[in-house]
Amino acid sequence: MSQKKRRLARTVLRAAAFLFLCASVGYAQTPAHVPVVLISIDGLKPEYVLEADARGLKIPNLRRFVREGAYASGVHGVIPTVTYPSHTTLVTGASPAANGIHANTTFDPLGKNQGGWYWYAEDIRVPTLWDAAHAAHLTTANVHWPVTVAAPIDWSLPQYWRTGTPDDRKLLRVTATPGLLEQLERELGPYADGIDESIAGDENRAKFAARLIELKRADFTLVYLTALDHAQHESGPFSEEAKATLERIDAALGGILEAANRAYGGRVVVAVASDHGFAQTEKALQLGVAFRKAGLIEFDEKEKITGWKGMIWASGGSAAIVLKDAKDVATRQKVDSLLVKLAADPANGIARVVPEEELHLRGGFPEAQWLVALKPGYTVGERTSGPLVTKAGGGTHGYWPDFAEMNSSFFVMGPGIGAGKALGEIDMRSIAPTLARFLGVELPAAEKPPLAVQ
Repeated sequence: MSQKKRRLARTVLRAAAFLFLCASVGYAQTPAHVPVVLISIDGLKPEYVLEADARGLKIPNLRRFVREGAYASGVHGVIPTVTYPSHTTLVTGASPAANGIHANTTFDPLGKNQGGWYWYAEDIRVPTLWDAAHAAHLTTANVHWPVTVAAPIDWSLPQYWRTGTPDDRKLLRVTATPGLLEQLERELGPYADGIDESIAGDENRAKFAARLIELKRADFTLVYLTALDHAQHESGPFSEEAKATLERIDAALGGILEAANRAYGGRVVVAVASDHGFAQTEKALQLGVAFRKAGLIEFDEKEKITGWKGMIWASGGSAAIVLKDAKDVATRQKVDSLLVKLAADPANGIARVVPEEELHLRGGFPEAQWLVALKPGYTVGERTSGPLVTKAGGGTHGYWPDFAEMNSSFFVMGPGIGAGKALGEIDMRSIAPTLARFLGVELPAAEKPPLAVQ
């Protein structure tokens, strides 16, 4: 046999062995790598889609996922049930304590960070889906996904803002992939400012996402839409404003789906997820008032915080409580007694005070010694003087994830996914490893196994 024929024979044998291996692990029908587009609709409760008729919603594109793909009846979230920790869990499969993004805003008791958020990808402590994709020599793209500033994403328009002034656009040009924003704006017009959470902003970003998909055909694409969350904060879940906003988001989603179908010839997995649910709010518990009266937070004559022994790290429907010195027994006892007293009065709206051990076991706030978990209907206020409980309106999230009101959504369709497959209630940490399987990559830090979506 000639050398050329021997090489051909070895090639055939290797190919046959690979096909046998694929069949043996269940990939006979599903290729090892399928492009994935992950779209987040912030604050999308599953009832919006699964009860669309009863709620009078015209959302044909979202409803298509229920007919043609797999869907969860509810997604149990992480602690806290807010945007940035949840979005990082969606791309890592790890809880906030492990993934490094512990809240929306950094812990900043003296206000030195001027309200800074966890914008920067370097704060993520575990591998992400974009990291795994790069390790497998796959390409990645991003439109507005949280915690992606300076992420190693091939084509990225990260979420970032500071002042809401025109200078923010300079920040975006600096943080985006060089030349990408200018390339897309020449064709599509101005890109939405980072602080813009309006439905017009979502429609703009969806247009940019659709074009980015068509131009780059990345193996893994992230898209984040914010307007439903904004509407529900203003008017509450299932309000007429919220429903009208979601109908426009659905139309924008249709444009992304059409672009993905054209770009990948129908061979693409598209997932829609959300980060948390929502609850109507009626009252605010001003924990700062109680902590100030107890001498745990000190102020100067201009009402600026000058010192603290115990601090509140608020996240909507809950608040982590952090001791400056965790070994200070006297202060620990003082704070514990204060929290017990506050929780004993039903008027304060505290569902429970979660102790340190349970909080950390559930993967939330590793810096904190307690979590004050409020009842739906209450939110943590920002005041440090005046009444302990005040009126509040609109809606919020951040509640203990076991409350049904905090359930988020997951819908997915594409090759290898069963049509109309009900997944039941799932854990948010299972979403990233499920998408990783379609990409043909591994997420070693994921805390839950992939979902059976076939």
